[in-house]
Amino acid sequence: MSEGAMAMESRESEEDLDAPRHWEGTEWRQGSILGHPVRRTEDPRFLRGEALYTEDLPADGALWAAFVRSPLPHAKVLSVETADATAMPGVAGVWTASDLALPDIKPDGDAPEFTARPILATDRVRFAGEPVAVVLAQTRAQADDAAEAVFVDYGALPTVVDPMAALETGAPQLFDGLGSNVIVEHEPEDDPRALDDAEVIVKGRFVNPRVAPVPMEPNGALAVPDPETGGLTAWIPCQAPFWVRKDLARSLGLEREQVRVIAPAVGGGFGAKVGTYPEQTVVAALAMRLGQPVRYVESRSENMVSMTHGRDQIQEVELGATRDGILTGLRVRVIADTGAYPFGGVYLPELTKMMACGVYRIPRVDFHSFCVATNKTPTDAYRGAGRPEAAAMIERAMDLLAVELQMDPAELRRKNFIPPQDFPLETVTGGKYDVGEYERAMDEALRLADYETLRREQRERRQRGDRVQLGIGLSTYVEVTGFGSEFGAVEVHEDATATVRTGISPHGQGHETALAQLVEGVLGIPMANVTVLHSDTSKVPKGDGTMGSRSLQVGGSAVWTASRTVLDKAKRIAGHLLEASPDDVELSDDGRFQVVGAPDTAIGWPAVAKAAADGVRLPDGLEMDLAAEGDFDAGGTTFPFGAHVAVAEVDTETGDVRLVRLVAIDDCGRILNPMLVEGQVHGGLAQGSAQALYEGVEYDPDGNPLSGSLLTYGFPSAAELPSFETAHTETPTHMNPLGAKGIGESGTIGSTPAVQNAAVDAVAHLGVKHIDMPLTPERVWRAIRDARTGG
Repeated sequence: MSEGAMAMESRESEEDLDAPRHWEGTEWRQGSILGHPVRRTEDPRFLRGEALYTEDLPADGALWAAFVRSPLPHAKVLSVETADATAMPGVAGVWTASDLALPDIKPDGDAPEFTARPILATDRVRFAGEPVAVVLAQTRAQADDAAEAVFVDYGALPTVVDPMAALETGAPQLFDGLGSNVIVEHEPEDDPRALDDAEVIVKGRFVNPRVAPVPMEPNGALAVPDPETGGLTAWIPCQAPFWVRKDLARSLGLEREQVRVIAPAVGGGFGAKVGTYPEQTVVAALAMRLGQPVRYVESRSENMVSMTHGRDQIQEVELGATRDGILTGLRVRVIADTGAYPFGGVYLPELTKMMACGVYRIPRVDFHSFCVATNKTPTDAYRGAGRPEAAAMIERAMDLLAVELQMDPAELRRKNFIPPQDFPLETVTGGKYDVGEYERAMDEALRLADYETLRREQRERRQRGDRVQLGIGLSTYVEVTGFGSEFGAVEVHEDATATVRTGISPHGQGHETALAQLVEGVLGIPMANVTVLHSDTSKVPKGDGTMGSRSLQVGGSAVWTASRTVLDKAKRIAGHLLEASPDDVELSDDGRFQVVGAPDTAIGWPAVAKAAADGVRLPDGLEMDLAAEGDFDAGGTTFPFGAHVAVAEVDTETGDVRLVRLVAIDDCGRILNPMLVEGQVHGGLAQGSAQALYEGVEYDPDGNPLSGSLLTYGFPSAAELPSFETAHTETPTHMNPLGAKGIGESGTIGSTPAVQNAAVDAVAHLGVKHIDMPLTPERVWRAIRDARTGG
């Protein structure tokens, strides 16, 4: 067990690190499993190859779907000739938009209705990779071959891929009647006097690059019609089965109850598998039309252009302060590239605005954002969704200000942190922060990194004029997590086993372990005797799924609440059996019910469960079961926070950046399972560092994808990353009974600006002020050259 998996306060007091935690405001039993590191119970079936992904599922007689995709980023569809493909061996048919007549995908947010996306392109394609037709065949190879034989006559149209160019008068327009390429303009958080009190103003233009989610498992679907109900069952690797069910039912003209959606084993999502993709709708529609199963699994090259991308913001920033470093105001203009159609990408600037103040007291903010259409793959949520963009923006601006004021970046931050006593509070951009101890997190990060020693080594390298210079990057962040409500149910059966039903849907997080651990912690029923049902709309009545780091704090709180209700019922039954008042019955450390102070009276769950199953009547005449269900809604969100320190070495002759250390302190409130938290942090740190150093979806000026495969899209292997140094502060929230906040996105949010700041810091003494991500050797080398030559 690593040091980082334990609470900081436990380390500092030198208590037993494996001791369970007991927090004020909870009723976790003495000796409870809650707070302990517990290995993931779902892992063995994955390690043994027993878990079934969409491509693995058996389906007799299933046809394979292959999609004909546009090679052009912007063109009129003049005609589609399918005769040659239809005549090929094994082909069951070829369909176009007019053949299927499916409703368009409605645009998100305030985007105009006429920007809706057709399921298959009709008269126009707007990005390279947009599907135009679909082929069904007996085998995947036959379907792929036939898709190559479909001839589409395109009339090329002018393209626009640079969102700044898309704003210019006379730019090629994606939608007739829009009048421009601005899909949505968010009303500014207008404070024209935001910078009036500033004695010093720093300005920056930051590019938060477009990234591809690249889950290990690409998109897919298996749809099987149900002749008895007139509906279908669809296995789709998604994050929100009930959302997908709603979309499929709407598109197919079915009642929601006629559509069963199952998320089987899901090989990663990162936000990109929240929504329903056009290809999945087509597969379901054809299965219904033909009355036989249809399967589709995209290739990696398809995934790179058809799965939604993330990030892609240009941020023009002005940060004002007094000469002694007190922040006075912030002005931001964000141009968000939503790609060809307005999906979830139109919401992301609003999240960036909410979190624009970060962890700092900023009294005035002027924030204005534009969502701009370009001939690129649409954007949507990607791990952090708008909040990483905000953290990268304000943390780069803080470093620019530190340089301008000749102040240590840590000291500048310390001067401007929102102090713990100010919580809860609402920022001027609408963030309703619950709780925070930002300085404490930064101090611990600096201590673990040995900050002063690093600065001393940096000074020595600069004095010697070393070719390889050292950079130290600091990032302090806060984000928003845990929206909405979630369903949870718990039932104890006659054999003293328990079943949990939950609306959250895992794709690698360890939900089965966490929820079973919660049940054991409350009810004392061993985790091995707890079954967790999820990801199947026929086994769970409802749910919002997994995104926005909401699973434990919302879904877990629903299960916690249901477990507490079951425990109260069990105490009433046990009191009846023991001829004692329920108020005098307690659950012992070994999971037995006993009268307080009389352990010899104890009875176990089997006796209580059998009595409930037999229909025992309590003295008041009630017949008590051992089941409870309901929704948990906190009525708000939580705001995890932390501090990261990155240490990078930069070769000043080649521009090569090597990340040599990454220290991360993340605060997600009370920790249920340190091992699960650690796994989430490690994955987030890898993705956040990758965005800073390697990742970037590129297009040529004509809109052709240049990073359409893993040969051309950069991301690190384990060999390129250091061993992460992690620890945690624990600042419980009042927003849920667990005191928990989200952890799934934290590592991604804090690490990116820390790594970027470290690389820039390494060459700041050469005159480099800023370098955009990804920090490729060429980009860093050019920045050094320009600084030296005054270019």
